[in-house]
Amino acid sequence: MNTRMAFAVGLAASWMLGPTGSRAETVRKVEKTVMGPEIVERVIANLTARHGAGQAERIRRGVTQVAMFWREEDGTAQEFEDFCVEQFLSKPEELENALDRFDRMFEALWGHEIAVTRTLREPLDLDTGPNLPLDLLFGSLNPFDHLSDDLFRTRIAFAALLNFPLYSNREVDQLSPPPTREDWARIRLAQIFDLRVPGELKQEQTRVATLANHYIDGYNIHTAALRAPDGSKPFPDGPKLISHWGLRDHIKALYADARANLDRQRLIQKVMERIVLQEIPLAVIDRADLDWDPVSNRVFRDGKPDPALEAREPDRRYARILDIFQVERKIDAVSPLYPTYISRQFDRVRGIPESAVESLLLQVLEAPVGAKVAALIRKRLGRPLEPFDIWYDGFKARGAIPERELDARVRERFPTLQAFQQGLPGVLQALGFDPETARFLADRIAVDPARGAGHAMGAGMRSDLAHLRTRVPPGGMDYKGYNIAMHELGHTVEQTFSLYRVDRVLLNGVPNTAFTEAMAFLFQERDLDVLGLARNDETARALNALDVFWSTREIAGVAVLDMRMWRWLYEHPGATPAQLREAVVAIAKELWNRYYAPVLGTVRDSPLLAVYSHMVAYALYLPDYPIGHLIHFQIDRYVQNRSLAREMERMCVQGRISPAAWMQGAVAEPLSAGPLLDAVASALRVVTK
Repeated sequence: MNTRMAFAVGLAASWMLGPTGSRAETVRKVEKTVMGPEIVERVIANLTARHGAGQAERIRRGVTQVAMFWREEDGTAQEFEDFCVEQFLSKPEELENALDRFDRMFEALWGHEIAVTRTLREPLDLDTGPNLPLDLLFGSLNPFDHLSDDLFRTRIAFAALLNFPLYSNREVDQLSPPPTREDWARIRLAQIFDLRVPGELKQEQTRVATLANHYIDGYNIHTAALRAPDGSKPFPDGPKLISHWGLRDHIKALYADARANLDRQRLIQKVMERIVLQEIPLAVIDRADLDWDPVSNRVFRDGKPDPALEAREPDRRYARILDIFQVERKIDAVSPLYPTYISRQFDRVRGIPESAVESLLLQVLEAPVGAKVAALIRKRLGRPLEPFDIWYDGFKARGAIPERELDARVRERFPTLQAFQQGLPGVLQALGFDPETARFLADRIAVDPARGAGHAMGAGMRSDLAHLRTRVPPGGMDYKGYNIAMHELGHTVEQTFSLYRVDRVLLNGVPNTAFTEAMAFLFQERDLDVLGLARNDETARALNALDVFWSTREIAGVAVLDMRMWRWLYEHPGATPAQLREAVVAIAKELWNRYYAPVLGTVRDSPLLAVYSHMVAYALYLPDYPIGHLIHFQIDRYVQNRSLAREMERMCVQGRISPAAWMQGAVAEPLSAGPLLDAVASALRVVTK
């Protein structure tokens, strides 16, 4: 009770509009709205006279926030004033009751939105049989696309903006004293309404995102149909691999016998390059009945060359990116606080400025230990490094175990997806969760067969389940599917803790996707623990640090590429798919030549960094991976002599507070690349002594 009152009254003086300059900026935005400064000042004076000078700053902030989003269709100046007079809450107990109402109502709204859209997308997301054209139509439908519009039109949004402070994430980090739990709930409530996107734009956003996801989910390469230049088939019984995830992971798996599999890795790299450059023949995508030589780029039907099938894929990859960009440009026009998609992703969603993220990533890319780790890999492989060695997997304990042996161990333990579902309590107990907590979690996680690479979908209400999706081939679960399942299990455990055991649904989740990725990485790297194959000694810990660093270094460049691609898009808003392709390839080569070729001692001008499918289907998602690796390493180091299970729950129930506050509460230090880089330096001494 007292903490809520402190936020409503005691921090009233800080309820201006944040740090110096931000209030003036907001006033300028108000001047552009229907309710100009003279109307706003009149309403403020009226309310202050009614409620007293002690409420003056709350009133000024609330009225200004409402005016910022009020449109002509929302009502006249008199209606604006009448609304503010009627809905302003001055008593602490009224604010407390209002917060309870919002918390309960948004659990229902968010929970049902997730449940409904998950069902509508099931034929697209789950491997339950052939798709119908109808499935894409249902997948493009989100009945909640007009929810934001409706919340403003019913004036629910305005009631929140009038009574609760709308801080940007940058402002929150500067508040003094720091926010309490109730403060955070109030802050996150107001931030729901910091963007007012018309329903028709939300529908368009859903449609283009669905098309991009559908394009990527069907982008499979049948490795059994790949031919080497000598006419042989290096993968006679090879699997169907989704790009890029499956192709990358197969390169990793082939390090189990690096010398024998070198040509196979080179062939997959060539496939990736053809995809990036859009030189891949359209006919071979997701086709098992045509043979393809990626080196010569020739296609064979029934063993004979068929030039008619060699027409390249049009620039669909880049057209999908442009579709998303053009929708986001339309949203820019109605987003006064976050005027670009870049600012919305970094400042609004991620809560970490773009410049800070790039600085962290460049610290990793520029670290001198990178060349030393590359030299160690070169020595371990006994050959010069090649571009695909950015995915070197030999530091992992599993790297020394043949893939067939891993597959056999997985199938013995989890012969089917249902067996993995039923085995969840045992999996969680193997990770250190007590039987009661393991059962609590397992009862709230559903395991589904993924059509795509695999993902997790958390619930939005406490009566629903989190959904774990992974790929399962016809013969049953293999190691790749199991490894993905362990990653997604980390997501779903976080999602369950941060929904069911957080104090308010308004704080459901973690600060941003990088934090849930960190939890997923923690589980994924412990997959051999569950199979009874793990090591835990000084050398194993050193190898783990090297593995995390090499993975972070690889994905850091990919993330920077994603960021720079989006800057290029804003600088060239009229670009064609072909122009975007040329730009992406040029940026990829520039980053490669600066941060990868000198360290690996390998060829220049590789476009390989641009193969990631996230760039097409999950715009500006990629930076969350390297940031997630850094968070993961800091957490992993913290829990080294503690219980992962207990500490993970403690960290997750902090909920969706700011990244800085979450890290301080979790590991008592800020987000930093320093711990990982220091550990790598120590690890090199261990493994080279």
